[in-house]
Amino acid sequence: MFSIDRFDFQDGVNNEIQGLTHDGNNVGENWPVVYVINNDKEAYIGETVSASRRSEQHLKNPEKRRLTEIRIITDDDFNKSVILDLESFLIQHMSSDGKYVLQNSNGGLQDHNYYERSQYEQEFADIWTELKKLGVVDQTIEKIENTDLFKYSPYKSLGAEQRTAEKEIIEAFAEGVAKGKNVTVLVRGGAGTGKTILAVYLLKLFADLKEKRIERDDEFDEYIDEPLSSIYAAEHIYGIEKIGIVLPQASLRSSFSDVFSHISGLESSMILSATDVVDDYAKTKKKFDLLIVDEAHRLKCRNKGHLTQYPKFDACNRVLGLDKKEGDELGNELDWILMCSENQIIFRDELQTVRPCDIDAETFRGRINSRKDCFLVEQALETQWRCRGGRNYIDYINGLLSCRLKKAAVFNDDDYEFVMYTDVDRMIKDIKALDAKYGLCRNVAGYAWQWKSKKDKNALDIEIQGHKYRWNSTYDNWIVQKNAVDEIGCIHTVQGYDLNYVGVIIGRDIYYDPKTGQIAADKKNYFDQQGKAGAANDPEALTMYLRNIYLTLMTRGIRGTYVYVCDNALREYFAKYVPVRK
Repeated sequence: MFSIDRFDFQDGVNNEIQGLTHDGNNVGENWPVVYVINNDKEAYIGETVSASRRSEQHLKNPEKRRLTEIRIITDDDFNKSVILDLESFLIQHMSSDGKYVLQNSNGGLQDHNYYERSQYEQEFADIWTELKKLGVVDQTIEKIENTDLFKYSPYKSLGAEQRTAEKEIIEAFAEGVAKGKNVTVLVRGGAGTGKTILAVYLLKLFADLKEKRIERDDEFDEYIDEPLSSIYAAEHIYGIEKIGIVLPQASLRSSFSDVFSHISGLESSMILSATDVVDDYAKTKKKFDLLIVDEAHRLKCRNKGHLTQYPKFDACNRVLGLDKKEGDELGNELDWILMCSENQIIFRDELQTVRPCDIDAETFRGRINSRKDCFLVEQALETQWRCRGGRNYIDYINGLLSCRLKKAAVFNDDDYEFVMYTDVDRMIKDIKALDAKYGLCRNVAGYAWQWKSKKDKNALDIEIQGHKYRWNSTYDNWIVQKNAVDEIGCIHTVQGYDLNYVGVIIGRDIYYDPKTGQIAADKKNYFDQQGKAGAANDPEALTMYLRNIYLTLMTRGIRGTYVYVCDNALREYFAKYVPVRK
């Protein structure tokens, strides 16, 4: 059974802790423990095998000296693997609880397995409940894990694939510093592979490097097979002072701004659009030392499709001297980022380009390959983190939408619920019921209905089977709006977000052609004018964009995906592969 012991964090506390015993074990001096030090506003979380010595070391640190109390968490069954995992659990959840701003850097948080881990994880939940009773934390685990602050926290444990990417990126920057060369990193990964987790993790790491908050401590014991990448970075990387993260989607910028206000070292001013990058360069005449670009598949070009702000786009090109080019060579948002920054870490999923004005794969690759004067590093993320159906579900959906599944076999996975409804209203009501149970469950649809309620707030936009529904009332941070569960979201409200369950209405903007055995676009039923412009007369391109939209919508759900299909032939095709709920 665990114990939580509290002490005033002041001179001499190490002597008090040194005498701490439980069941005959001196847990204060020679025992694996996790500790929380805090005052009213800040906290620091750590693990150690010598709580007395570690507390004495922390008292010598001016930043930690501001803290006023320390709690030691112990158990007879704790070992090094357990306390590393508990430390990571507490850092992730306390950073998102909102009560304290953590003094911790995020280096070294890792996801690893060990003997009887599932049993210890239940004990972690019990420890959290006790900390809540003691007033150390405020929120329940369930509530925290549904917040943007948790989902986009830089205090996430990295998986093996992400750690490998982090290590190689840090080594490239270290070599760049040593040789005086810039670094461009391209990280490719599909939906749910943890691109955003790694992007925010790296932003926090570089922000801590700038503030010199990462240092090797006396207790570094090589438990992990090699020195932490963060420590290696602190010893080899310098000069990265001006840092930003570029998020092409306005809704994500709003969500990130809320998150950054709770994270030490991160500021809302770091969150940028591509035009913000150019505006800053025009004002300061100084490049960013590092720009991290998430959702780079949504970076725009001018000459394909339709933009909402041509004058602003053209003004940015003039500032950078790119307005003198012609045709396809006219500057795009990727060009702006490359010209206005010394180093870049870019995250992209080519299957999530959903409009013709999104820079296509060939152009994007050409721009990256033109970086001859820098180290070019490429990484791929494949492990599925969002969807409990794992890679099997993602591949299945991709095959379903591209008509590449080799034989008719209904999807079945004990960990993931994927079903097709014949009654759209029942699906919508079931999603609402799941939202009441789990939170963050939403209904979404392809852009196959006009957005009448944009001008008339009383209008209902979508009519199916005699039922009428309203599109999303806003783009900005729609996911967490109180009335979102009563609305139908579009691709521009959910791309980049996680949901517990998602209900997807597949409209008549796509249909199944039994003669060709393929899914095709029906442009007359597609009402996103910016999406249609540039591809309306190219059936193959329009089909690709719409397929990408539905692939993106159908990969938002963590626990499950429900679908309703409007086109009869497409519904019959889906029924060969998707369990039907009548």
